[in-house]
Amino acid sequence: MGFFTGARVAFLFALIAFFLGMAVQRSGYVGEILVHQDDMLYLLKQHLFLTLYSGSLAIVIGIALGILLSRPFMYFFAQPVMQLLNTGATIPTLALLALCMSFLGIGQAPAIFGLTVATLLPIVRNTFAGLTSVPGHYLEAGRGMGMQPLQLLYWVEFPNALFVIFAGVRTALAINVGTVPLAFLIGAGGLGELIFTGISLDDMPMMLAGAIPTALLAILVDFLFGVLSYLMVSRGVNPARKIATS
Repeated sequence: MGFFTGARVAFLFALIAFFLGMAVQRSGYVGEILVHQDDMLYLLKQHLFLTLYSGSLAIVIGIALGILLSRPFMYFFAQPVMQLLNTGATIPTLALLALCMSFLGIGQAPAIFGLTVATLLPIVRNTFAGLTSVPGHYLEAGRGMGMQPLQLLYWVEFPNALFVIFAGVRTALAINVGTVPLAFLIGAGGLGELIFTGISLDDMPMMLAGAIPTALLAILVDFLFGVLSYLMVSRGVNPARKIATS
């Protein structure tokens, strides 16, 4: 039922997109938007590069940091670090990118660094919360079977926390895709070039040529990771699969 509910939501989004597409077509914007199709494809490649690079770094660093903070020897440091990350998340992304630009110059390098930092919090928070919420008797059972700490992490903690971790990754990547257009302001390219240029020129078709692919990409990324979560997270700890089979 949970999977099919997600499919119905996706169908609803597709239906809304269809009617919005009809409205845009009737407004006469379609032809004007397609004028920018070469720029859209070129800038979409840049957008995807920034998203994949910064998103991958955020996933690797965020999960590793979440695992580290969840270890018993980090007990007294975990909450201060999480508070620091929460405080850092209140910094506007544009200000963060400008700060990165002041140290690293302009271009893709500061953009990737800033986007990675801006994307970290949901992944770290969910990884930490998922691992620390694994029931204690699961860990005791694993120790009773002779498992070492790394074996407990791999065979007991991580599988039980995977659904929560995936939720954090989905949130982080949706934020990442929607934030990448700001990278244009520090010379990193991407679909933000069409969006901000369209705004400055009061050119609605140009702005839509950047905004529509960005929105569709965010929906697509969220949908793909939702399907991946459904398939990878085991039935026993996956609420969607529990509901679907009940």
